[in-house]
Amino acid sequence: MVRITLELIRKRSEHNEGEISTLEEIALHQENIDKIEVIGRHCRDLKILLLQHNLISKIENLNMLKKLEYLNLAINNIEVIENLEGLESLKKLDLTINFIGNLQSVKKLRCNENLEQLILMGNPCTDYEYYREYVVATLPQLRELDMKEIERSERIKALQVYARARDDVIEAYRCYEKSRLARQARRRRDATLEITEINETDTTEENKEKNRENTKEEQNGNANTEQDDESEDDRFWKQPSYHTPEDRIAIAERFARKQEKKNRASDKKADLSKRELKLFAPDGRPYNMNQPKVPFKLNDEDDPNFVILEVAVYRHLDTSYIDVDVNPTYVRVTIKGKILQLTIPCEISVEKSKVQRNTTTGSLVITMARLTPCVTIIAKKDESTTTRKKLGKRESKVITIRPPVTSRRAFLEIGPPSDILDLLKITEDPAKRGQRNVLARGKEGTVEGFEDNPDVPALE
Repeated sequence: MVRITLELIRKRSEHNEGEISTLEEIALHQENIDKIEVIGRHCRDLKILLLQHNLISKIENLNMLKKLEYLNLAINNIEVIENLEGLESLKKLDLTINFIGNLQSVKKLRCNENLEQLILMGNPCTDYEYYREYVVATLPQLRELDMKEIERSERIKALQVYARARDDVIEAYRCYEKSRLARQARRRRDATLEITEINETDTTEENKEKNRENTKEEQNGNANTEQDDESEDDRFWKQPSYHTPEDRIAIAERFARKQEKKNRASDKKADLSKRELKLFAPDGRPYNMNQPKVPFKLNDEDDPNFVILEVAVYRHLDTSYIDVDVNPTYVRVTIKGKILQLTIPCEISVEKSKVQRNTTTGSLVITMARLTPCVTIIAKKDESTTTRKKLGKRESKVITIRPPVTSRRAFLEIGPPSDILDLLKITEDPAKRGQRNVLARGKEGTVEGFEDNPDVPALE
């Protein structure tokens, strides 16, 4: 089970910048907490305390919270209302779905004069016949009970039947105690039977395992453990539940164990998948890498005496998270545990190198002095030779002149060429064209072997 520690409180007080002493609200729900501690000593300015959905069985260590106005203890294992007398400013108390059977413990809330809202829904005491009348008559300062407003007439009636309601509550609590003890005994008996069954199955399985081969056991070891876990889970969830605090604790432990196994399996996978970071090759050559994925610029051309590396580090990153290691052949920059490593094209003098950071942009500038400065030789060109070469090129240049290509118009019709385009030829019938040719020939002269018959009408 989880304990309330200062580390847990700081983790849940991020809205207050991690300050515990001035904390006014904190939520510690669904943490499997089984005991209230530390809060009353260190968080005295609390006004809202949320502890729902835990495994708390007793209300304690809250008397120092004089400013507390709202306390939520819903879905826990509380059986008695107690130790709330010191909460002078308490206005709302939520005890939904607990195991409060002793309704007479409500009397202890009379000291909380500012208490206006009380929620007891889902508790065994709400099944009592005179439950509401007893609470209304016992706590005159209440305005709401179980999210329902208390009217004046209801309070008068509750005071009238208070004596009868008190006797009924006492008798109902006795019956509840008997059933509670019977449930506990039945649960213990079922637990012992379950243990004996498990032992018997274990003995039979041991005998079977002795007969198996060692190789098969090694291969199927993981599968057997998974099957055992599944069968155990099935057995647990199929057994009857008696709705007791012990059952709720057992369920929480079961879930915690299952989650722990999952986390263990995921950690193993992460370890297997995690690759070892190699900074150097087998021959000692440093690798180039950029784990933080920051932009950088390595300049080794502008200055013959220095090699300048500029790394665009995050602007608001504190310099304490940056580490620079300059070596003769490589430079390494570590940014929050992530490595930027670059090989340098020339040998570096480590003693003469320096590291600076820009205060405005946050970029990191590493100036590394070369061990042997570069010597640049600039060759002067002879103008006469260059001009001579240019002239020679001009003289030797061959220019080819091609004749211009003229386009000629072509027609689809076959006939004597003519410069005038006859548009009638596009739709003219070939038979008519043949007749016209014959007439044209007749006008020019008679054709050999042609006899003109006067009886035949002339062609038009």
